[in-house]
Amino acid sequence: MSGHDLPSEPFERAVACVIPAKDEADRIAATVDAVHKIIGVDLVVVVDDGSADGTAEAAERAGAVVVRHDRNRGKAAAMETGAAAVAARDGARPRHLLFLDADLTDSATAAAPLIEPVQNGMADMTIGTLPAQVRADGSKAGGHGFVVRLARAGVEEATGWAPEQPLSGQRCLTRAAFDSAVPLAAGFGVETALSIDLGRKGFRILEVPIEVRHRATGTDLRGQLHRAKQYLHVRRALAARSALPADGGGPSLRSLFPRKSGQ
Repeated sequence: MSGHDLPSEPFERAVACVIPAKDEADRIAATVDAVHKIIGVDLVVVVDDGSADGTAEAAERAGAVVVRHDRNRGKAAAMETGAAAVAARDGARPRHLLFLDADLTDSATAAAPLIEPVQNGMADMTIGTLPAQVRADGSKAGGHGFVVRLARAGVEEATGWAPEQPLSGQRCLTRAAFDSAVPLAAGFGVETALSIDLGRKGFRILEVPIEVRHRATGTDLRGQLHRAKQYLHVRRALAARSALPADGGGPSLRSLFPRKSGQ
């Protein structure tokens, strides 16, 4: 997506990586180690969002700056806390911000292509598009696509642009772009809202393929509840921005939980 009317300049600035994390003690150290290998990243901030395990300690041992929430406040709050921690260390030339999920482990190094378009002024925000993810048993991950379709249709309704992966949390932004989007939408609507808010303001958004892997959401009850919550949060973010698609937002909650035969 393009359309920012302001002239762009090359930005040869360092990048800070912000990683929101909750109960990721088994994965966060590998993720931090991998991020440290990305050229251009000179600061890694992990926001421990009310974890009940050793996430903070593992991140510190891996060399991250760790900021803690004493209770779980959600991804948007963690992103804002991390960005504030970076700002406290920035001088006159603020760093760009790379947001990555905590469960990428060694594949996090493959997020590097998100940085260059932002550094050279081609984009104000890049969004990582991921390859098809697979579960431990080799099966293809993912649900029925209800949430992705809702988010994509909502972004298109608001901006005229239909992103391939509107829910991707792997993003790099200029500080100016991030600051213009604060306060962020709460819950799982944060990524969809970011695209709408920045797109409406004319910031340039570019999707970039990256070969990263994350833990796949299961198809059990816990996984279905996660998707239902995600759906509600995205719908709420769209409604708050008058961006619900013409069909009213897609399927009902009942259709997110198909009944088995005989029930």
